[in-house]
Amino acid sequence: MIAYIFRRLLLVVPTFFAIIAINFFIIQLAPGGPVDQYIANQAGLGDMNIMQERLGGGASDQVGNQLDTAEANAQYRGGHGLTEEEIAEIEKRFGFDKPIGERFWNMITDYATFNFGESLFRGKGVFELIVERLPVSISLGLWATLIIYLVSIPLGIKKAIKHSGKFDVWTTTVILAASSIPAFLFAVVLVILFAGGSFFDWFPLRGLTSDNWDELSLGGKIVDYFWHMTLPIIASVIGAFAGLTMLTKNLFLDEINRQYVMTARAKGLTEKAILYKHVFRNAMLIIVSGLPATLVGVFFGSSLIIEIIFSLDGLGLLFYETTVQRDYPVIFATLYVFTLVGLLLNILSDVMYMVIDPRIDFESR
Repeated sequence: MIAYIFRRLLLVVPTFFAIIAINFFIIQLAPGGPVDQYIANQAGLGDMNIMQERLGGGASDQVGNQLDTAEANAQYRGGHGLTEEEIAEIEKRFGFDKPIGERFWNMITDYATFNFGESLFRGKGVFELIVERLPVSISLGLWATLIIYLVSIPLGIKKAIKHSGKFDVWTTTVILAASSIPAFLFAVVLVILFAGGSFFDWFPLRGLTSDNWDELSLGGKIVDYFWHMTLPIIASVIGAFAGLTMLTKNLFLDEINRQYVMTARAKGLTEKAILYKHVFRNAMLIIVSGLPATLVGVFFGSSLIIEIIFSLDGLGLLFYETTVQRDYPVIFATLYVFTLVGLLLNILSDVMYMVIDPRIDFESR
């Protein structure tokens, strides 16, 4: 197994490089980059404080003064645009004065040491931005995935045992009805009902913790954390039970009807022993294989709307905002993290295959 894991880790390098390279050149060659957006703001007298915030003080004062002059000139010219020298200065500050191949190589060498540089528009390091937003995404993704699996797998097994019975029928109706409700709509309903909308004010609407977090005891911090996360987690998982529950049920039904189950019954094994010693191990293989996709999807993708509604600053919201702004360092850094985590989770999935069923030996293949 160790040799197999080592080979898979070696394959991560070219796969990872190809994914990053393709996305880099597609995004870089697309129109409407950060330089174009900033020039548009300059010509239209838009937000000038963005670049000033990024540049800060000290060594950037000279360039800041030049940009102030550029703004004044643009205003004086009545918005006719910037000179070529001013545009060249802006491109230099954004790093676009270098060839695209050199920019790509610099990015790869920096990212190899997890040096993500600074945001173009936020005046902070990219790594700092990601670390600030990571607790929200971890909270939503981890708890949502845990709840989905803890509910869906036992429910699917029970539905397989009670197939076509009343329990199976009414639970199918409930989870299918829940899956048809859009997450954002259910989140809005929760806010209206329980977060100071038109009815009850039981839960907070903003942030991951309260303002007095540092003053709370350990128990108080735990209670405060879950108090803030209750509604976002409920909104995240409400429509996610149907797929895994029905998959678990169908897999168990398929395994229950196989010949080895009939043989086990003929040998006098109890239904519980057959179900959890033989059927469970075989049926869980496909479910385990879907765990990485579930983690990546819940952890990074589906939380955007939830973060917006509940005012949570997570990675999903950060990626959306920086994509709109064309903040390339943040875009590529989050893509880097997402891709790396996804590839490593796929390896973990294969390892879990072999742990659950020792008969599977990827190394021999």
